[in-house]
Amino acid sequence: MRIGLIGTGRIGSFHAGVLARHPEVDALVVTDTDGDRAAGVARHVGASAVGSAAEVFGAGVDAVVIASATAAHAELIGRAARAGLPAFCEKPIALDLPGTLGALREVDEAGSLLQLGFMRRFDAGYGAARAAVRAGTLGRLHSVRATTMDPAPPPAAYLPLSGGLFRDCLVHDFDMLRWVTGREVTEVYATGSDAGPAMFRAAGDVDTAAALLTLDDGTLATATATRCNGAGYDVRMELAGELDQITVGLDDRTPVTSAEPLGPAAPARPWPGFLERFAPAYEAELDAFVRVVRGELANPCDGREAWYALLVAEACEVSRRERRPVTVAEVAKAAEGGGRVTKGR
Repeated sequence: MRIGLIGTGRIGSFHAGVLARHPEVDALVVTDTDGDRAAGVARHVGASAVGSAAEVFGAGVDAVVIASATAAHAELIGRAARAGLPAFCEKPIALDLPGTLGALREVDEAGSLLQLGFMRRFDAGYGAARAAVRAGTLGRLHSVRATTMDPAPPPAAYLPLSGGLFRDCLVHDFDMLRWVTGREVTEVYATGSDAGPAMFRAAGDVDTAAALLTLDDGTLATATATRCNGAGYDVRMELAGELDQITVGLDDRTPVTSAEPLGPAAPARPWPGFLERFAPAYEAELDAFVRVVRGELANPCDGREAWYALLVAEACEVSRRERRPVTVAEVAKAAEGGGRVTKGR
């Protein structure tokens, strides 16, 4: 199989290594807006570097992996769809709902394949939690607590391009709420704080956020995130039911120190970032993509999954901005009708 990779930044470089090692990938063609970076990655993994995305599409590839800057995702998804090429794309499809819908329509009209990069679906812990919920071992689920805490803020230049903390970071937690519980989020009430580094205020973003979410069966969930967790990279989900409770992301590298006299000590090697924490999951999702392209596996995360997660993130952003509860249905209605969610609608 011949794979094209568009984007060789941090995650793209990681994907290049995974794809180059995959036994079913015979050739890898990479490109990046930074030609020197693409050439360096190609040399490192034994791939071929070309000068543009157009050259990737013209290189006789069987599928494309899109790891470019977010602003280019929708256009590249559309180009792949029109070329009849299966595509894997890092989230998000686009930073707004209309752009996401437009790309999904192109995929639907072309009848092509699109797999989205929600790597937590391939993490062993989240998979075990999903299985526990499905098996009923927790009993009726009443509470879910999800958190994502980055050890340090991203570069200031990234913030205006990120879509904000709800769309860029917590969207993973929203996807996991749906995937693990099998339920949909119906209403959110969210807030955020920009009391940290000034670059967040300058970008109109927040460095810390919290949301209360109601699921369609009455389960209550909280989702929190921060860009300023100096102890390390901390991603967890706690699910509590009437019979039992389970925690995802609690191991000997979780950057948490117990205040109890007999509690565990601080980890010797806390998780430093998302690539280290989720490396096996990233590898598993690309292996799944190769198998999907080969017809051996059903698509485990199609574009509509990104749409539903983004709807929740958008509802949270509206709630934060307008300081009110927001239903996901009103956000979806406004997006599909081309309108804007406003207070009292």
